[in-house]
Amino acid sequence: MSALPKLNFPPIRLRARRRGGGEEVEIWDPVRGIYLVLTPEEWVRQHLIAYLISHCGVQPTRIVEEYAVPLNGQPQRADVVVVGDDARPLLLAECKAPGVSIGRQTLAQAVRYNSVLAARYLILTNGLTHYCCEWRDGTYVRCGSFPDLTYARQSMSLKRLDILSVPASETKKGSLAKMNISYTNCLYR
Repeated sequence: MSALPKLNFPPIRLRARRRGGGEEVEIWDPVRGIYLVLTPEEWVRQHLIAYLISHCGVQPTRIVEEYAVPLNGQPQRADVVVVGDDARPLLLAECKAPGVSIGRQTLAQAVRYNSVLAARYLILTNGLTHYCCEWRDGTYVRCGSFPDLTYARQSMSLKRLDILSVPASETKKGSLAKMNISYTNCLYR
C-alpha cells in the first residue's frame, strides 16, 4: 500500500501489524475490537471516529461501524452511526478514501440511508473535505461545525472542527455546492 495522506483531522495513534508477515497492513479497530485491513477508506473512518470521541464527546459504546440499513430489501451498511440515549441513530457518517471526491453519489447514498435511519446529523468526509448538515424542519441545513454529542441527546450544541472553512461558492466543480439541492452544506478543508 502506498503512503496514506495526512488528513484534515488531528493525528491519531494506531496499533498496526503486518498480515501474515506479508505486505498487507492491518490496524486495530478499538470500537469493534478487531484488526482490519488498512485501506484508504478505513484510514479516514478511524480518524473520524477518533475525532468524534476526542472532540465531539461521543462515547465509544455509542458508535456502530458498518451499521445495517435495510433498503429496498437489499442489505446496505452505513460507515459510522452514533446512537443516542434511546439507541436510535443520531448521526450518520459516510467515509470515502481521500482520493474520492464527495459528490452527488456520496450525498445520494447518505440521504438514502438516512431515509431509513432518520438520524439528525449527516457527515460526509474523505478525510480532506468534510460536509456536515442537520435535518431540521423537513430539510437539511448546514452546520457551522461538527455536533457536540457529549450526552448524545436530541438537544445539542455544535463543536467547531479546527480547520479552515471554505465558502461553498469556492468549491470545486462537481462538489455538493454545485448541486441543485434544497439545502446548504458545511464544507471544511
